[in-house]
Amino acid sequence: AGSVVNLFANPKLNHQTQIQGGVLSDDCAAALQDFFQNKRDGKALQRRALHPLRDDAVRTPDARFLDLPGYPWQPRYVSDLPALSGLRMHYLDEGPKDAALTYLCLHGNPAWSYQYRKVIPALLQAGHRVVAPDLIGFGRSDKPKKESAHNFSIHRRTLSDLVQRLDLRRIVLVVHEYGGLLALTLPMTMPERFAGLLVMKTTLRAYDTPLPGHSSAWHAMFAKHPEYDLAGLFAQGNPQLSAAECAAYAAPFPDRGHRAATRAFTAMVPDCLEHDGSKLPHVAFDYWHNQWRRHNMVAVSEPIALGEVRYFRYT
Repeated sequence: AGSVVNLFANPKLNHQTQIQGGVLSDDCAAALQDFFQNKRDGKALQRRALHPLRDDAVRTPDARFLDLPGYPWQPRYVSDLPALSGLRMHYLDEGPKDAALTYLCLHGNPAWSYQYRKVIPALLQAGHRVVAPDLIGFGRSDKPKKESAHNFSIHRRTLSDLVQRLDLRRIVLVVHEYGGLLALTLPMTMPERFAGLLVMKTTLRAYDTPLPGHSSAWHAMFAKHPEYDLAGLFAQGNPQLSAAECAAYAAPFPDRGHRAATRAFTAMVPDCLEHDGSKLPHVAFDYWHNQWRRHNMVAVSEPIALGEVRYFRYT
């Protein structure tokens, strides 16, 4: 009666019916809202039962992720990877499992998989598979309360475990910022799984190599202002983003207790030989320069333009 097809307005019917809309509209709307809220609550309870929350971690409420602009995909979770030790990791997995290419999209700090909301539809339209995880401490993944829970080795092992658990092959590695710091050390240990590389403003840095100027300034800002305004940061660096998009980037971090990772990641860049991640970059440098013979693409962005590609340079 007036939704997809209005049968009562069909002039071919012998009898016509008068319709009055809006009867008990508030009561009906409340009943529908209660119904779907109960379904959402039931699913949340099921997820919590499958992935119980560790005492030393927090989990962003699901309500923070409702109706984010441009982010319609269903969440997927895993908590039994060896490196996770029971923490719940969120990831997106869209497109055919037997696609010719699988794009593994890794975010930076303080972003999360929301960063790839405009890239994912284009890749899916081209027939590819897209896997976009949230690193532990970011997005919909669990967030350890202590900054000491975050180090190079744990995050790298988690990514390696996820690639093997999902049995990802023909991977195009898409890395941005801190995601590249971790993931550019992966292909050398499992080269048969990787087919290409897309780099966006990141680095593979050894402890004895100075950071580029803008990266050094970015790193210093994080260290000096650990409680920076997340939404304001994205708004300042990306004037093309709407207020709702900036708020979406900040959605996983409702308070200081959820932000241990955003503070800890400033110390993930190796700066001495004793650093947890100091040795692998040297090995990875050799691999990328002397052994990697697959396709590359470098996407260059403005220094503070997180995830918003400005122009392309092919190599």
